[in-house]
Amino acid sequence: MPGFEVFGEEERMAINDLFDANGGILFAHGFDAMRADIYRVREFEQAFAARMGVPHAQAVSSGSTALKVGLKALGVKPGDEVITTAFTFVATVESVLEVGARPVIVNINKTLNIDPGAIEAAITPQTAAIIVVHMMGAPAEMEAIIQIADRHQIPVLEDNAQCCGGTYHGKTLGTLGAVGTFSFDGGKTMTTGEGGMVVTSREDFYLRARAYHDHGHEYSTTVGRGAEGALITGFNYRMMELQGAIGLVQLGKLDDINRRQRENKQRLKGLLRDLPVEFRPLADEEGEIGDAVIFYLASREVTEAFARRMADYQMGTKNLPDALRWHFARHWQHMYSEYDFYADSFETQWQASADILERAIALPVMVNMTPDTIETWAENLHKIADELIG
Repeated sequence: MPGFEVFGEEERMAINDLFDANGGILFAHGFDAMRADIYRVREFEQAFAARMGVPHAQAVSSGSTALKVGLKALGVKPGDEVITTAFTFVATVESVLEVGARPVIVNINKTLNIDPGAIEAAITPQTAAIIVVHMMGAPAEMEAIIQIADRHQIPVLEDNAQCCGGTYHGKTLGTLGAVGTFSFDGGKTMTTGEGGMVVTSREDFYLRARAYHDHGHEYSTTVGRGAEGALITGFNYRMMELQGAIGLVQLGKLDDINRRQRENKQRLKGLLRDLPVEFRPLADEEGEIGDAVIFYLASREVTEAFARRMADYQMGTKNLPDALRWHFARHWQHMYSEYDFYADSFETQWQASADILERAIALPVMVNMTPDTIETWAENLHKIADELIG
């Protein structure tokens, strides 16, 4: 990823069409007499729901707001607890704080996704939801997680910001839990610049999500927006028509993006199979989207040295080990001091996760990587391994 690699004339034409065909009505609702029956956000929602195989999709302004809207749809409230993973972008935990709930952050395993056993150990009578994040293009162990959640009657929210188009045992990620959320920011598999989506098969969850993202609007079929009532208290997390238009085009490219990424990953990993490293295990290899090649080295020190030598070769890494500040709970002291949780333990909390993350190298896989680039990367990585590992 990301989807901006395949931006082309199609996206430009989709934007121009909004101005040429409907005079530039960019608000997703109303202005019915002026817009020539063009509602791109609604079209995007319908097309996305169809692609994911669910009846309901609600477009929102970002992947972060999708998480908050999803939690609100599930009815999570102040005083509740929400279990989630120590390795995720900070927005996952921010969304829990935004709805007034308490994050319960648990360890990952070597899949880099949440450890199902850690979920079970963290459940209390206050647990209102479990947020599972499919990190870096690969699904979490959903069979075990759903079994635990069902046994305790706790809904699962799938944060699928990093694995759009992925599957788990043939089922589309984002649709296995009660609610799924997606991000379309500039670095995601498909992008609208900013934007997100909430999907669900439950009509009651959808109606709450739709209302909450738009000041509580009930979406009446008999009166206009100015006269209709509110279902719940909400806020403004609406997507606008520009994003919807781009999203429709990018959605049409999603399967090709995933295919090309998987092919590039397979090619790169195939050239690295003889490296003396441990590759990331996958819960479902067929279901991942080829976002990154990830392997583990013997120690934190060797990993840091490996990353430095990669930089010497002008090779970048992705999140591991370079961006843990924003992706590992141990570094979020600003939250713990402000909201008074983990304030006394964050420096030693999640050591099992640290032992995994600090030994990991993530090689980003891009849609437009050429065979020559892949071969050069593989040659350089073998040289580095010879120098540092032997």
